[in-house]
Order: sequence, then structure tokens, then C-alpha cells
Amino acid sequence: MRIFDVSVPIRPGMITYPGDPTVMLERANAIADGALANVSRLSFGVHTGTHVDAPVHFIDGAASTEELPLGALLGRVRVIAAESLTANELRMLELPERIVFKTSNSELWARSEFTDDFLSLDGDAAQVLVDRGVRVVGIDYLSIGDEHAHRTLLAAGVVAIEGLDLRGVEPGDYELVCAPLKLVGSDGAPARVFLIQNP
Repeated sequence: MRIFDVSVPIRPGMITYPGDPTVMLERANAIADGALANVSRLSFGVHTGTHVDAPVHFIDGAASTEELPLGALLGRVRVIAAESLTANELRMLELPERIVFKTSNSELWARSEFTDDFLSLDGDAAQVLVDRGVRVVGIDYLSIGDEHAHRTLLAAGVVAIEGLDLRGVEPGDYELVCAPLKLVGSDGAPARVFLIQNP
């Protein structure tokens, strides 16, 4: 069995979506200063790094992260290599209920600054996923798609996992473990995500 941690490390200075809060991680109490224990303070946006979106992210009054269906976030997943994410391209693929797209976006994690030149879904492509019964969709950069894609997926109860680092993962079938923080009332939640490959 091999376990791939496809989560992006949370650290000050990391890439964040433009306009989102940046990461601050600092010692609040330090042994070196006479404290009994080291205690750190962390501040960052809920859509930082690897995270899940809740419906309320784009639909006011909809479900928040503590209401996400945990059963959807555990189970068989297919990592699909994709050169484009258009509706026509997606119609030609076999789409199980949990999918993760590995695209050219993966190489963007090697950059030190955000780029808006990344592959993502539009509303029509998102509708194909909904029509095919997809419950979870992941992508290898900070956004699954435009506002139409978000609304289409989230209104249908599809969980979007954004910010996956798939550089060390080959296309194929895995077991998905996605554990978002249980943030009450939040529009998103940071998550630790593993892909497990059984022999």
C-alpha cells in the first residue's frame, strides 16, 4: 500500500488566491522566552491551500462546511489526466462518482506567485459532471472553476476539493481520504487529503 499526501503545506508566504487572506503563523508563547510550552497562533483564509468548498461559498443561506456529506469524502476515486476541461472533452470520459483532475496546473505549484492562467471548469463543463452523477470533484490548483461552475456544482451538492498537489501522483484508481476541518457556518475548510494506492 502506498499513501500519497496531496495536501499543500500551509506556511507564511505560500500562494493564495488574489484577495484572500494571507497566512500568518507565529509563536504566541515561546519556551525560549520563559513560557512553559511553545504555543503558536495561526491566521489564514478558509480557501487557503488544499480545501473544500461548501454550498454557502456561492449560494447565500445554503449548507456550510460542517454539513458536508462525509461519506462522499471517503472512498474510491479516479485521478484523470486532462489536457482540457471543456464540456465536450468531459462527455468523452468515463466519470465515476469521485474524480480528481490532474492537469498542467500541477506544475504551477513550483511557482512562487499566483497565476490566473490555469485550467478549470466553466458552467457547461460543471453541468456535465452533475448530469453524470459525480459527487466529488478535485483539481490541482486553487479554484475548480468560474462562478457558474461553482454555483452549478454546489447547488447540486457536489463537493469541490481545490488546491491538490498531484505532482507525485499518476492517473489511476485510488482510495480517497479527505478530512476538512469542522468549521461551523464556514463557506470552506482546509483539508488534509490522502490518496491510497493498494497493490
